[in-house]
Amino acid sequence: MAVDRTIRKAIAVGRAQATEVIKFRAKALRRRAAAVKKASKRIATKRAAPVNPRLVRAVGATATAGVLVAEGDSWFDYPFNDVLRLLEDHHAYDVESVAHKGDPVEEMAYGLGQLEELTRRLEKLLRQNTIPKAVLLSGGGNDVAGDAFGMLLNHAGSAVAGLNEQILNGVIDQRVRVAYATIISAVTNICEQRLNRRIPIVVHGYDYPVPDGRGFLGGWWLLPGPWLEPGFREKGFEDIQDRIRLAKRVIDRFNTMLREISRLSEFAHVKYVDLRGTLSVGANYRQYWANELHPTGRGFELITDKFAATLAAL
Repeated sequence: MAVDRTIRKAIAVGRAQATEVIKFRAKALRRRAAAVKKASKRIATKRAAPVNPRLVRAVGATATAGVLVAEGDSWFDYPFNDVLRLLEDHHAYDVESVAHKGDPVEEMAYGLGQLEELTRRLEKLLRQNTIPKAVLLSGGGNDVAGDAFGMLLNHAGSAVAGLNEQILNGVIDQRVRVAYATIISAVTNICEQRLNRRIPIVVHGYDYPVPDGRGFLGGWWLLPGPWLEPGFREKGFEDIQDRIRLAKRVIDRFNTMLREISRLSEFAHVKYVDLRGTLSVGANYRQYWANELHPTGRGFELITDKFAATLAAL
């Protein structure tokens, strides 16, 4: 797929950010090198005590399906269960994560905090003579859901009731699309500069939610919620089936955008995971959806299996 002018500009921004982060990390690595030199005698003479083999066996075999580096939102950083935990525990990967619950993809693209930390993790792996199998990116849900979700909707009583196409286009097909192109470009260039190769990047869409008003454990702690129901209620949509239908269109729009990003000629190393239809939205949906945006433990298992299938094919 051809790359349009806006995406070319986003790719250039990503490259510039990668250069900025590498420059910042170069200073940090020089300080580290000086610290190693200063402590060289102590480092050379003080050897670590050998690890008891029984302690190693207690945490599992040293073999691994591969090392992954992850940047993202709450699907990668969720209490008790998330995709990364299950990739380690159910699929034998080792994961280096800089994901942080609540982060929008725009923050990942332009804030540079996660990108700098991701670079630090890559450097640490390189010192261990390890090249990651893939970089996982998760983001976009926080850019669409939450306090501003109602802005995507025209009032139920309006002559143009339903999704506002202009705003939806501006948020998903422009803002989130450009942010994804930027962060993918930045991560790609970080890997090229640090590892001298392109590492596969795995991105994913979201499954169809049920906007029933449930938040995290009743709506407290760091992931309160609900994230969709207040917007629907504000715009007069009371019927749950109407809400499900409209939310489905938003998710389809997001997935279409992300699939097209992964098909750009510049991003041949990017793999897109389609998670739609994995979790039920029927009468038993509470077995798979813990709340409006996050799966249950069983739901995360089904989601993670699809990640694992994509990784196995790399």
